[in-house]
Amino acid sequence: MKLERLISMIYMLLNNEILSASALAEKYNVSQRTIYRDIDAICAAGIPVVSYQGVNGGYGIMEQYKMDKSLLGSYDVSALITILHSMSTVFEDERALDTIQRLQTIDRSGNTGPQGLSMDIGSWRTHNESLRLLRGAITNRQTVAFQYISAKNERIHRKVEPLRLMYKFGAWYLYGYCRTRQDYREFRISRMSELTSSAEPFQRNHAEEHTQGPDRQASSRDEERRAWESSPDAREVVLHVSPNALARAMDQFYDVQREFLEDGTLRLTFEVEQPESWWFWSTLMSFGDDIEIIEPAELRSMMKSKLQKMLQRYS
Repeated sequence: MKLERLISMIYMLLNNEILSASALAEKYNVSQRTIYRDIDAICAAGIPVVSYQGVNGGYGIMEQYKMDKSLLGSYDVSALITILHSMSTVFEDERALDTIQRLQTIDRSGNTGPQGLSMDIGSWRTHNESLRLLRGAITNRQTVAFQYISAKNERIHRKVEPLRLMYKFGAWYLYGYCRTRQDYREFRISRMSELTSSAEPFQRNHAEEHTQGPDRQASSRDEERRAWESSPDAREVVLHVSPNALARAMDQFYDVQREFLEDGTLRLTFEVEQPESWWFWSTLMSFGDDIEIIEPAELRSMMKSKLQKMLQRYS
């Protein structure tokens, strides 16, 4: 379409000092006469295109019209472009791609190669379709409904006025006003099912403090993880990890004392405030026989009891 070609041509002119009519005609698969008419249309829109004569002549945009490149350094621009690229792959956001093109117009480095920074917030666990549906509902201020599994393993129907999508601790969350609970809540996307959006508009205006999101509010799983932090009543735990689970152990227990032993195993030492928490036990049991509780003795007994109960289910 002509409009798309004109917009693309403007970005091309912003990103390059001079472009010949023949190069533009080849890129857009049109005649040079069409390029001349497009240049006239761009000038008529108020964008100052300058014609340069000579062997290396062509068209360019007046330098004073371009954005001041000193506003952002090349590192800043490259970092923003990297983040936007990752976002656009998840949400298929054309506006993000347009913003990337605009940012490229002020990238002074001219380096299109690796910038030392890469980000991938999409994966097989990302639930891209749900994220796109939720983002559309947020933009259009429409309610959503879904079945949700709470931290207490309760399956509850929720109707929510969605306000914000958040990516933290390797997972996506929705923050919004829950009509079921009559309060603002945070929901982990992976725990949703039967997600739908309706044309029903929001019933509340939502104060500014709530539209900003729960910066200090943590999900129930994050609250469980905070129980690992040291306190006067905390108990020291020592774990022994087999060579088959070193990588997983390093990922799960990333802020504890580590000691690699001569036989290739790993010893982990840390303090636990609430060893009865479900996160603690579910994490340990997910390792199977690749992890062993060395100390304290009461936790070894608790693990033995849990395993015996599991065996009874299969007896």
